[in-house]
Amino acid sequence: MEGTDPVNKKLAAALSGSAVLMLVLSGCSEDEGDKVNDWAKSFCDQAKPQIQKRADAHQIIISTAADSRPAEIQAADSKAFKDIADADRALAKAVESAGVPPVENGDKVQKDVVAELNATATAYDGLKKQVDALDPANQQKFAEGLKDVADGLTKIEKMDQNALANLESGELGKAMAKQPGCQKPTPAVPKTPSGSASPKAGATAAPAPKTGEGSDKASESSDS
Repeated sequence: MEGTDPVNKKLAAALSGSAVLMLVLSGCSEDEGDKVNDWAKSFCDQAKPQIQKRADAHQIIISTAADSRPAEIQAADSKAFKDIADADRALAKAVESAGVPPVENGDKVQKDVVAELNATATAYDGLKKQVDALDPANQQKFAEGLKDVADGLTKIEKMDQNALANLESGELGKAMAKQPGCQKPTPAVPKTPSGSASPKAGATAAPAPKTGEGSDKASESSDS
């Protein structure tokens, strides 16, 4: 798939840039207050399955970034965008459910994060509609449309990275960093639609992978 391969790799690269930034936290402190730790635990316990869902969705796109047919790419990207949108909405609800963060301007922090996560979810819904509207039977138009989707994703990833920035700063961020639910997940290796993980017969080798795609492809190809 010469026309769509580079474009879907752009999609994969954009996603991988934001996939682990939203909730992979660093730093640690021994003297966090109980209220801060309790809030972090409440949020992260609810967030864990959603973080995993996002990671799996990113992996779906990466796994179909090379040697996949347009219809396979369309189905994979559509599912991934829906899953990310659903996860972001669930994360927004988790922030609400955890209550006002026990930090300075906590009420504003909570409202801003919820609004940003919901806005990001809506943006991913828009990407899904764009992908669903593409015609996989016309390779050239499909590739052009997919490029527009990738360009849109580049803008959305900035929203994604900023969505929880206020939570990830200061004492609250340090408390979240200690919670198992807010750690970087290991994405599941998906079985992409129509078996697109396995290169088609006669397909040329894909260019050097950017985001771990090569190791996934190698293992999947050896199974076929």
